[in-house]
Amino acid sequence: MKKFLLSLVLGLFAGIIDVIPMIAQGLDWYSNISAFIHWIIMGVIIAYTVFDIKGWLKGLIVAEISSLPIAILVFQHDANAVIPIFVMSAILGSLIGFLSSKYVKE
Repeated sequence: MKKFLLSLVLGLFAGIIDVIPMIAQGLDWYSNISAFIHWIIMGVIIAYTVFDIKGWLKGLIVAEISSLPIAILVFQHDANAVIPIFVMSAILGSLIGFLSSKYVKE
């Protein structure tokens, strides 16, 4: 249970980091809530995914793969927003992967 709670906390912090610029840009609340929940869930998924690679790389791969459907949906309305989606996914996914491999032990 401790591992699960720690992974939720990592996702919570990643969600806050991701949503702050979205709120500053004035994006709608559905987008903000969706991104926030996405990162909470990604904290759990990254922590529980088992790859025999470095934690940051595992987080990077999982976060980028999970951001593909979001990027496709966003692309039809705002093609310029796709790059920031992938950049934030790379940063936050790597961070969650690194921290979960260090603090969320099996």
